[in-house]
Amino acid sequence: MRSGQVELPTGAAGTGALAAGVRAWAGSAPLRALVARFGGDWPGGDLAAVLAGLDDFSARHWDFRGGRERPDAREPVLDPATARLVLATAAALGMVRPAAPPRPGYAHLVVLGGLAHACQRRVAYAAHLLRAGIRVTGEVAVLGSFRPLSPPECAALDAAGVPPCDTEVAALDAAARREFAVAAPAEQDGRDAGHPHRSWSSRTYRPAGGPPVRVLAAPSGDPTRRRAHTADTQRFWAEHVRLGAGEPVLVVTAPIYVPFQHCDALRTLAVPYGCEVDTVGVDPALPELAGLPEPTLTPGRYLQEIRSAIRSVRALHAALPPTA
Repeated sequence: MRSGQVELPTGAAGTGALAAGVRAWAGSAPLRALVARFGGDWPGGDLAAVLAGLDDFSARHWDFRGGRERPDAREPVLDPATARLVLATAAALGMVRPAAPPRPGYAHLVVLGGLAHACQRRVAYAAHLLRAGIRVTGEVAVLGSFRPLSPPECAALDAAGVPPCDTEVAALDAAARREFAVAAPAEQDGRDAGHPHRSWSSRTYRPAGGPPVRVLAAPSGDPTRRRAHTADTQRFWAEHVRLGAGEPVLVVTAPIYVPFQHCDALRTLAVPYGCEVDTVGVDPALPELAGLPEPTLTPGRYLQEIRSAIRSVRALHAALPPTA
């Protein structure tokens, strides 16, 4: 961990480590300073009350999506000093600079889906980690859903030379076939339920000389209201693979999403299964990622994802055993 950076919660459920990590993250000095900058008083009460207060505050001040997808969020107007503080807070929370995996090997490597360009970058980074010597004894799991791609996403894929894709999982599958040099799945399964929120699919590829690669599209946990989100995909994957207590799992996402998706992984994987979780962001400086579209990150985007992190930390705390 870099000097001055706020450590994310770690550990297995029931040890007290997760609760202590949540408390330290939620009460960190950078987060306190950011709340004060936006005119907020620090919430009082126990840890649950503090997290509820931060959730409410961030909803009022840092929610620029309003229920829309991330690319449709508005960008707030911030004075230069506030914008600098936002970027400094994001850096302190581990959302700006990528970090290398802390272990030499893992039971599983999990790649999280997202917007179409992110799918390409994250799968490419996972392949890079394997080539760089990270050992995986189980599988590489590439997780997404049947979310339809937007016209800008399709245009970004076309500009990058990726064959046409109509869904998130199709974009992930194209990236997996390209990066792991595989043509056809060795096994596949799924269910077409007639609606993208209820359907699922699983394709397992077997690259030469490497671990199997499973591309999984998960159904929504609340199909009448929304598409599948990150926690849905992690939970659905966990139902398809045997996770052992103490087994380390490496999650790959973008740096800006590391805090919230790490805490989602702790809640959906570490708490119920007792596995250990490390989460890293893609390193944009890698030559292997040249030519793959990279999003523009603004202070508003960072504020939105600080809110996402607060909500994920709150959900993690709620999922811990009562004694934690």
